[in-house]
Amino acid sequence: MPELLRADFHIHTKYSMDSTMSLEDIIERCLKMKINCIAIADHGNIEGALKMQEMAPFKVIVAEEILTPYGEIMGMFLKEGISSNISVEEAIAGIKAQDALVCLPHPFDPFRGLRLNDDKLDELVRQVDVLEVFNARSPISLGENKARTFAEKYNLPVTAGSDSHTVNEIGNTYVEMPLFNSKNDFLQALRKGKISQSRSNIFVHFGSTRAKLKRLFNR
Repeated sequence: MPELLRADFHIHTKYSMDSTMSLEDIIERCLKMKINCIAIADHGNIEGALKMQEMAPFKVIVAEEILTPYGEIMGMFLKEGISSNISVEEAIAGIKAQDALVCLPHPFDPFRGLRLNDDKLDELVRQVDVLEVFNARSPISLGENKARTFAEKYNLPVTAGSDSHTVNEIGNTYVEMPLFNSKNDFLQALRKGKISQSRSNIFVHFGSTRAKLKRLFNR
C-alpha cells in the first residue's frame, strides 16, 4: 500500500501576533502525532513558514492568512509574503501573481468567516483553488456544513486544519492523503484525501488571546 501523508494544513507560529509556538516545539509535536505534512499559515507574513521549511524533517507548505476588510484569504505555496489590510481582490491578485493557490479558510464560520454576500462569493469562486471545510477552532458545525455544500457545488478540492496557536492543538485534525510533489499534484491528492476531524476545546482561544495581549503590552 502506498505511503500516505497525515497533513495539518493550518498551523500558526510565534511569527503570528496571537501565537507563541516555537518552530522546534511544532516539529516535536508533529513527530509525536505522526503528522508528516503541514502548512504554516501565519498572519501577515511567511517568515516562520520559510524557516520551518529549512528545519522540518517533513513536508512544509508556505502559506499565509491575509487580512482583508471582509475576512481572511489564505495563500498556499507562496514565495513571498503579502501585506495584510488590503482588499479581497488585491489579496487574490497577490497570490495569483506568485502562481500560488487561493484557499478560503473557515469561510462560513459565523465569527471568523468571509463577510461577503452570495453573489460576491459566486463571483469570487472562479479564482478559488481550495476550500477549508473543517477548522478545529470553529465552535459549531453550521459553517462547515455550508462549506462542504459550497465545495460540492463548485467542485473544489477541500482541506482541513487544526488552526493551531498552541502546541496541543496540532494534529488533532488532519487530512490523510497521497504523497504529492508539486502544487498541481497537491490539488489532485486532496481530492483523494480523507479528513480526520476533532474540534478543539473552546478554551484554546484564551491561549491566543493571551499571546496577543502579551505582544501588545510588551511593545
